[in-house]
Amino acid sequence: MPSLSNILQLGIKELRSLYHDPALLLLIVFSFTLGVYSAATSVPESPHRATIGVIDEDQSQVSTRIINAFQMPYFLKPIAIDYAQIDHGMDAGVYTFTLNIPPRFQQDLLAGRHPTVQVNVDATQISQAFTGAGHIQQIIGSEVGEFLKRYRSVDAEEVTQVVHMAFNPNLVSSWFGAINEVVNQITMLSIILTGAALIREREHGTIEHLLVMPVTPFEIMVAKVWSMGLVVLVAAAFSVRFIIEQWLQIPINGSLTLFLVGGALHLFATTSIGIFFGTVARSMPQLGLLIILTLIPLQILSGGMTPRESMPEAVQKIMLIAPTTHFVELSQAILFRGASMSIVWPQMLALTAIGSVFFFVALSRLRKSLN
Repeated sequence: MPSLSNILQLGIKELRSLYHDPALLLLIVFSFTLGVYSAATSVPESPHRATIGVIDEDQSQVSTRIINAFQMPYFLKPIAIDYAQIDHGMDAGVYTFTLNIPPRFQQDLLAGRHPTVQVNVDATQISQAFTGAGHIQQIIGSEVGEFLKRYRSVDAEEVTQVVHMAFNPNLVSSWFGAINEVVNQITMLSIILTGAALIREREHGTIEHLLVMPVTPFEIMVAKVWSMGLVVLVAAAFSVRFIIEQWLQIPINGSLTLFLVGGALHLFATTSIGIFFGTVARSMPQLGLLIILTLIPLQILSGGMTPRESMPEAVQKIMLIAPTTHFVELSQAILFRGASMSIVWPQMLALTAIGSVFFFVALSRLRKSLN
C-alpha cells in the first residue's frame, strides 16, 4: 500500500508539472485537434476552386466544349488570356493552370491526326497541381471523345465488373489520414512526454529530491508511465470522439473502448521507450534528436503509411518487434472494420509482451542512471 500511494502521489506530481508547462500543453492540444484535421484535409482528393487561364487559338466547337467543362467547385471560371499573360500570371501565382488550345485543333481531330494541347502547371501549388493535372487530362479526353462520337454514351463491355468497396465505399482518403494521424500522435506524444518528464527532473534538480525520498526507481518510472499515458489516452479519446466523428464526420465502425484498451497497452510500451530515451539524453535537444531518429522509421515502416505487404520481407520481420506495427494493425481492424476482441487479441498479446520487455529494459537503465 505505501508503494501504491507513492506511485499515485508521484503521478499527480507529474500531472502538475505538465500543467505548468504551456509548451507541452499546447503541443498536446494542437496534435490531437488541428494536427489531426490538417492531416486529414491537407492533401485534397480533387482540385478545389483552382484558377485556370485559357488561350483558345482554335475558337471551335470542341474547344468551347473543353473550356465550358471546367466548372465549380473544382475550377473557377476559365479566364481568356494571351501568350504574354502566361509567364506573368504563373510567376505571380494568379493561375495555377494555363491551357493552350492550338489553331486547327478541331480540324486535326476530324482528320484523324493527333493534335496536342499544352497544359502549364504551377507546381508550387502542390496540393492543387498533383490532382488538378490529372483532372484536366480526364476532362479534355472525355470531351474530345464525346465530340468525335457525336454523342455521349457509355461503351458496353463484354464482361461487367462489379466492385464493392468495403468500409470506405467512396474511397475518401481523409478517413484513413485522420485515424492514422491519431495513431501517430499517440506514439509521438507518449515518447516525448515521458522523456521530457525525466529530463525536466534533471534540469530542475528535483531528481536529487526524489533520491533522498523513500521511493524506488520502479515507483518513479511507473508514476511517469501512468500519468503521461493517461494524458495521451484521454486526448486520443477526445480526438476520436469529437474531432474525427463530430468535426470531420468520419464514421467509426468499431468499439472506442476496445481501441482505448489497445491504446493503453501500446502506451505501456511507448512510454517505456520515452523513459529509456530520457536516461540516454542529457538535454531536451538531445531527446528531440533521438525521437526524430526513432519516430520516422516507426511511422513509415509500421504499416500506417504503406501496407506492410509491399515492404521487403526482412523489413516486415524486423518491424514485428516494434509496438507501432501491432498497434496500427489493431487500430485499423477496430476503427475501420469493426473488429472485436476475438480478432485483435494477437496484437494485444504482442503489445503486452513488447511493452514488458521495453519496461524492464528502461527500468534497468533508470536504476543505473540514478545510481
